[in-house]
Amino acid sequence: MDIRGVFAANLKSLRRAKGLSQEELAHAANLDRTYISSLERCVYSASIDVVDRLANVLEVDASRLLQKPPTGATQ
Repeated sequence: MDIRGVFAANLKSLRRAKGLSQEELAHAANLDRTYISSLERCVYSASIDVVDRLANVLEVDASRLLQKPPTGATQ
């Protein structure tokens, strides 16, 4: 999985774990809901600033959004 795919999977997983909709996450991060959807579908790449904003809302280190899952793990 490439880094964009890793980011997309982590974003979706962490968002769901927090019980947030795409719209709620987008509002809290001052982004558009369609942008969140596009990030989760690997349509767009996020800037480092956007990664940081999303991590802050999700209450994780930005590196967590870019962390590949352990070999054999599923998300």
